[in-house]
Amino acid sequence: MNKYLGKIKYLAMAGALAAMPNMASASVDFGDRGEAVDLVIGYQPYYTESWTGVVNNGKSFWKKHLPEGSTAEFQVGLQGSVIVNAMAGEKQHIGYMGDMPAIASTFKYLPERGGTDIRIVAALGTSKQQCNIFLVRNDAPDFANGVDAVKWMDGKITSAPHGACTDRFAQLAFKSAGVKPAKYLNQNIEVITTNFRAGKLDAAAIWEPTASKMVSSGIARRAASGEDFGAQDGAFMVMLNDLIAQRPDVVMGWLEAELDAQEFVADPSNADAIAGMAEEQTEKIDRSVLKASLYDSPMSGTTKLQLDFVISDDAKSLLKDATAFLFSLPKKPAAAAQIRPEGVMPQFAERVLEKRGLSTPVGRIVAK
Repeated sequence: MNKYLGKIKYLAMAGALAAMPNMASASVDFGDRGEAVDLVIGYQPYYTESWTGVVNNGKSFWKKHLPEGSTAEFQVGLQGSVIVNAMAGEKQHIGYMGDMPAIASTFKYLPERGGTDIRIVAALGTSKQQCNIFLVRNDAPDFANGVDAVKWMDGKITSAPHGACTDRFAQLAFKSAGVKPAKYLNQNIEVITTNFRAGKLDAAAIWEPTASKMVSSGIARRAASGEDFGAQDGAFMVMLNDLIAQRPDVVMGWLEAELDAQEFVADPSNADAIAGMAEEQTEKIDRSVLKASLYDSPMSGTTKLQLDFVISDDAKSLLKDATAFLFSLPKKPAAAAQIRPEGVMPQFAERVLEKRGLSTPVGRIVAK
């Protein structure tokens, strides 16, 4: 009986999707239900919060859930915007990325002008100390807490990759602490690293595992995180709507594999294996540093990563606030203050979680 009801739910979902607008513009043929499918996956091994992509690549969980003969090619994106652009050109079909590029991807299609329809389908994880991290120069004073560290930045030279989750956190922290840096520069990771080495930078907001790498290398010190300001960060999975509309069976199968990956990450006994996979899929980052980026923090006992899987209340709140922030920027990566309702499709992940008899979050990594 349950099997029969599940089939009815699947068919109802597929029928509803087929009735959605923008179906006729599909330019990628993903085949018919049950057929083998060839997928290209954009993922970020250089962003710890999205490491379920690293695990799915390393463990090949997807092979258990997609039709026999299917393939999945994982392509590294050094930052989420690279993956968004590849998906906009329909060169990649599924993306693992941070909250800001995930939101921006949904605005690649607008009803009034068309474009490539990309939708958020699942939460890879949420945290307050994966993207929301402040580093300071090594000779900075010792601070009692992160708020004091940010107050010290008043009149100092600071930096972050603007338009990223680091930017949102830095601006929130400055406002909360009531400070105004002398300079707030728009710099990428490489420039931030160089400027810390040259003594030209007092503080910078950066994400994991780069933050742990810089601290381990003696380039800078960790001084504050989102834990000090109640600031959330996150990572999400996005998919082409062409794939969703044509192959809801593949969407369900991929999310089954994602749930396998999140359960694997949630098990602390897999820490060394995960760090090993991350080392194999990145360059010039030591395994111990990669492990620390997921499991260690000066704030012992705090949540280093919450594995939400579905678009949880925490994830919804983050998407709402981050979209408003993107819309407030001069170049407006978000074309509206809110994502269009169909831009977020939580029902597939919710159905997978229901089938497994689980609830969100599916796991939590507590910092040592």
